[in-house]
Amino acid sequence: MRIHAIHTLYEERLARSTRPFLARGCKVQRCRQCMLRTHLCICKHRPLATSNAAFLLVMFDDEILKPSNTGRLIADIFEDTFAYIWSRTEPNSEMLALLDDPQWQPYIVFPAEYAPEREVTTIALEAGKRPLFIMLDGSWAEAKKMFRKSPYLDRFPLLSINPDKPSRYKMREASKENQLGTAEVAARIIDLFGEHYNAELLDLWFDVFRENYIAGKMNRLLPELSSLSILEKFMSIDETTI
Repeated sequence: MRIHAIHTLYEERLARSTRPFLARGCKVQRCRQCMLRTHLCICKHRPLATSNAAFLLVMFDDEILKPSNTGRLIADIFEDTFAYIWSRTEPNSEMLALLDDPQWQPYIVFPAEYAPEREVTTIALEAGKRPLFIMLDGSWAEAKKMFRKSPYLDRFPLLSINPDKPSRYKMREASKENQLGTAEVAARIIDLFGEHYNAELLDLWFDVFRENYIAGKMNRLLPELSSLSILEKFMSIDETTI
């Protein structure tokens, strides 16, 4: 099984914890990779996309420890996913080097109302570059704090989405109307980039995770027509038809 950036960051963050992370459901036995209850583990079903895009997840400190986090779903599917814990005063040097790497063309993904002068509506790449989509992963209040207090991100154009459907997240209470989960936002961005198959793949993988997470939380059985069966049917379709 492929170990990706979120798995590595989770173990690093856990290793430096001075006390246990005592969130609701902390006593549940979970898979350390997908963070679902062990009998609902989805790791062996994890798909992998062929993509020209990359993602950088800048995560608020405790977000990496939360079983309900959906940023890990991006890393599940997109091989070029990088993840770092956010720091206001000491940003990670590897992350800063990544942002300066000439192979990438970074875009920060955030609502346009917070920096309308930086908003772009299309992804126009310079020759030889690949997009690096920067996701601020945390609660809405934490994401706003990271956006305001990360001056090294101020130079990058901003991509925003206007969701036409409510979030399917349902694992945490949203603090803002029509607020989407991190993976849902990433799916809309990758669709904007033109990788429609990968956008649908991420959406369906999100559904698999959400369904299994809620089944574990509510102690109920998965439906007969599960999200996993829908994902597997989708993956049997020729990508060129999407």
